[in-house]
Amino acid sequence: MDGLIMAGQLLMGLSILVILHELGHYLAARAFGIKVEKFYLFFDAWGVKLVSFKIGETEYGIGWLPLGGYVKIAGMIDESMDTEQLKQPAQPWEFRSKPAWQRLIVMLGGIIVNIIVGIFIFWMLTFKYGETYIPNNQLSYGIHPGLIGKEIGLKDGDKVLAINGQKLIRFDDVITSKVLLGGPKLTISRDGKAMEIYVPDTILNSISKHGIEEFVQPRIKAHKILEVVSPEQASVAEDGKKYTPAFDAGVKVGDSVLSINGKSIQFMDEFTEALATQANKEINLTVSRNGEEIQLTPKVSPSGTLAISIARSALPTAHISYGLMESLVVGTQKGWTTFTDNGKGIWKMITGKVSARNISSPIGIAKVYGSEFDWVNFWRLTALISMALAFMNLLPIPALDGGHVVFLIIEMIKGKPLSEKFMEYAQITGFFILMGLMIFGFGNDILKILGI
Repeated sequence: MDGLIMAGQLLMGLSILVILHELGHYLAARAFGIKVEKFYLFFDAWGVKLVSFKIGETEYGIGWLPLGGYVKIAGMIDESMDTEQLKQPAQPWEFRSKPAWQRLIVMLGGIIVNIIVGIFIFWMLTFKYGETYIPNNQLSYGIHPGLIGKEIGLKDGDKVLAINGQKLIRFDDVITSKVLLGGPKLTISRDGKAMEIYVPDTILNSISKHGIEEFVQPRIKAHKILEVVSPEQASVAEDGKKYTPAFDAGVKVGDSVLSINGKSIQFMDEFTEALATQANKEINLTVSRNGEEIQLTPKVSPSGTLAISIARSALPTAHISYGLMESLVVGTQKGWTTFTDNGKGIWKMITGKVSARNISSPIGIAKVYGSEFDWVNFWRLTALISMALAFMNLLPIPALDGGHVVFLIIEMIKGKPLSEKFMEYAQITGFFILMGLMIFGFGNDILKILGI
């Protein structure tokens, strides 16, 4: 069921974006009097169509191959590879008969619409919900670095003061592109002394492998025990047994954990890390109950837990509401940042600072949507994908809009179009490049699922 929800969200999000992208090409073509023969969501490969109907001179439909969509513009070498039409004399309503600047606008139409859609969604989300963030100056206990954070030199209790010398107002900025793509310098406070920690350019490789939660999180104080799992409540472990170590040892709801094996416990990270090293072992657990210290000796489960739930201090938050036009400014900034982040990521991949293992397929995108449907999350991710599609389509790869744009610019400089034979071969080459990237992306996601 989870897989169906993820796939459903992906299909709906991409369908919306593909239709709007192709609508950009369609509207630009029609504005210049160019005939559009087909408008399809998904590809009707080998002529197989799920739905089709004709209005005027354009056939609209849904193909069976869910790898995007297309508009077939008369007099243009595109995904359809219809070269027979080009053997006929050029007609005034064909793409090839129009001035280069008009054809350039037609090819940029889809990209422009994707950018507008992405910004519009960010705008509306900002206007409706504003922005909620964690004020950095209210994190009394500093940070808890995960595996990745510790590797670069961060320690429990550090306080991040600035990124590249700019004061950190929102803690959330530590786990955004400002840090993850920039390879910046973090100014931190440790034991009352300021020092600098450099984030390596290659950090995205580690995050892709271990997850963003292994970089850095706010440090959270542990409070009283909220729940002690009983044998009736416990789920069956992989070995077929039920583990209720805290219940068996006499731990009660309302107890406060003071120490494990003599080591003081104040924070959630101290508690989980202490247990992780004692899996399947008996520990000395000191708790406070009604003002009295009590010694208990539970045996930690094989998975490194005590089967309890502990109350934790709530993270401080701040909220900003925006007016309609203020939201437009913020939404535009978010859209532009998302667009440029894609460029930074691609450049890091080209220069070898980010592994190509980060190239993903629809499988990876579906996992990002998640197994629970939430409208806010759906539209936020759809806006991110819209900006990513705009950037990817702008890449100078034949068969993509960016490839056509490059050829048109060359034509405008030369004063004459490139040969139809060259364009045909370029389209075929671009198709194989895209298929190779897609296969590579699917391979990456499958290997990640397999833990490879």
